Amino acid sequence: MHEVRTELTASVWKIVVPVGASVRQGDEIAILESMKMEIPIEAPVSGVVTEFLVEEGAAVQEGDLLARISAD
Repeated sequence: MHEVRTELTASVWKIVVPVGASVRQGDEIAILESMKMEIPIEAPVSGVVTEFLVEEGAAVQEGDLLARISAD
């Protein structure tokens, strides 16, 4: 199980894929917004998104857990 964490303080602008979706390494899974800039969050591994721990509009801090992906 791989954890996807934030690298900055931001808000969750959009969750791009639903839980249960298959993703490939590098696929965009969510978009954060900070200072009017959109920052894509990419899957670190190929696998299935098993959980999102945030909702759209939520504020996140550096290091917060966004999602979990079970690797293929």
